[in-house]
Amino acid sequence: MALSDSSTIALANRFVVSMSGKETYNLGSWSKADGLDVTWDVAEYRAGDGGNDRFYFPGNTKYSNIKLTRAVSEETTKVREWLNKNSWEFEVFVGSIQLFGPHPDKGAITEWELRDVMPVKWAITTFDAGASQVSLETLELAHKGFLEDLRKLPG
Repeated sequence: MALSDSSTIALANRFVVSMSGKETYNLGSWSKADGLDVTWDVAEYRAGDGGNDRFYFPGNTKYSNIKLTRAVSEETTKVREWLNKNSWEFEVFVGSIQLFGPHPDKGAITEWELRDVMPVKWAITTFDAGASQVSLETLELAHKGFLEDLRKLPG
């Protein structure tokens, strides 16, 4: 893959997740983020006088749930507080996922702002004192998207 001399790539990725800029719900660093993607339905139009010719347009935008993974740490407490808050009182959050490289002091490489984030699932691996491995937590988030695609007809 060709890169320019000024390209910054993340060789040791670290994702920092926060909600609505509220310090209370800074969910900390995560080692893995799956599902940060977007797909479009294809709207097809076929004119009556065009024979077999078709026109294609972008249709509905679909976003996958995002699944975050990391080792259990003191930051897990912040996630539990956020989950407790959302169990009874749903509050709409704008989530932020920032990607940091091996030099976090240089700032984020890129950032995704997620509209209307809501927790869907939280899980932790089995606790096993006999296994020599770290327990992992996963957090799955539903959201309405990260692109600026909220255009509405003028009214």
